[in-house]
Amino acid sequence: MSSLLGQTAEARAEAFLKTQGLRLVARNWRCRFGEIDLILQDGPTLVFVEVRLRSRSDFGGGAASVTPVKQKKLLAAARQYLSTLKTLPPCRFDVVALSGNAPPEWIKNAFDDVG
Repeated sequence: MSSLLGQTAEARAEAFLKTQGLRLVARNWRCRFGEIDLILQDGPTLVFVEVRLRSRSDFGGGAASVTPVKQKKLLAAARQYLSTLKTLPPCRFDVVALSGNAPPEWIKNAFDDVG
């Protein structure tokens, strides 16, 4: 997300996750494969977070918009990020879906390695 609305959504998701005990590692991490909205630490686990904002839910909520194609891009970007680390921590992919003023929908382990 690069728009002001997207930045606001990411800040909201980050603030929510911090209240859940996660610690920010990186925001908007970019590489040739794409961008990871948020990278956080949840205890020993490194969490790659995709933030989705939807003003309407006609076609499913924000979580429904994380397609297999988007998942593959996120996985490739995460692999690139992990290649910069000396040791590989346990990892997971979460989605934080935001819709209007409703509480964030936090989907832990939203998807696994899809190959």
